[in-house]
Amino acid sequence: MIRMTSALLTASVSAFALAATACADASTDTGMAESSATIQEADGSRYARDGIPSGPDAARQIIADAPEAAWRAVDPDRLLVISTRHGDIWVELAPEFAPNHVARIRELVAEGFYDGKVWHRVIRDFMAQGGGASDNPGLNADREPLQAEFMIARRLDTDIAISELQDRVVNPREANTRARAGFWNGFPASTMPLGQAGIRADGQVESWLLHCRGAVAAARTSNPDSANSQFYITTGTPAHLEAVYTVWGRVRAGQDAVDAIRVGTMGETMGFRPDFIMSMRMASELPESDRLTIEVFDTDTPDFAVYLQALQAANNDRLPDVCDIEIPVRITE
Repeated sequence: MIRMTSALLTASVSAFALAATACADASTDTGMAESSATIQEADGSRYARDGIPSGPDAARQIIADAPEAAWRAVDPDRLLVISTRHGDIWVELAPEFAPNHVARIRELVAEGFYDGKVWHRVIRDFMAQGGGASDNPGLNADREPLQAEFMIARRLDTDIAISELQDRVVNPREANTRARAGFWNGFPASTMPLGQAGIRADGQVESWLLHCRGAVAAARTSNPDSANSQFYITTGTPAHLEAVYTVWGRVRAGQDAVDAIRVGTMGETMGFRPDFIMSMRMASELPESDRLTIEVFDTDTPDFAVYLQALQAANNDRLPDVCDIEIPVRITE
């Protein structure tokens, strides 16, 4: 059975636009879409032949009518399954941005480290932090701390391509420095303009994955290089964590299970009884009958570019903030 995971398949585009303009975190700044450079349909595409859909249901129609080539299947070996009493959470890993953090997660998952651990710090509309023990919320694995991977360096000839759709403040608590924001492989991402690589001595620019709702990242202390085994999943859009905490994955299915995790903090919230992580496994290790097939709307396709056009048209000709743009997911059970 195939089902879609997308707010736009259950609500009108106009309702989405209203939500997009009321972003919970006012620290981001949405710029006008650069339609001539980043939102365009390919010559000879079906849109050139049949016309671009318009009207309040345009974005929904674009998703529903998208060809198979517009969908990217997530490799089961890059898909982490976190089982909770509220359901399974399916996380796509991003080793291109955080190779050492992803390697650590894989290692601990293979050892069964997370099985029976708790969601020990859960703050509504912010994040759910897991990996502590019921008798020791500060528990970490017996491993050396990880060096920060808040950002990666990209060259002009890099294979990692981030669309530059809009301006965005990097981190409102750090400074008013602005960067470009868009998507990489269906992940919301930000980058210093790649054009700057041509004028820098090292030929590189800094890029990072964003803390939009559904980001999965490494918890740490005030020491930037102190991440170990604990992690968190965002239920809001905490812009103050951008580029100072390492994002290593993104929820592709099961965000409702994350939202349902019991709220509270061990040792602080009176009577708090944390929910448990029942298990964590790679999807590739599960029997095929227990796996979901998860396909993500490919953010590098003409269909996605036209989808953005529809969202912009429904939002007073302004592209919503990158964190408010739903990335459609198609799930086969």
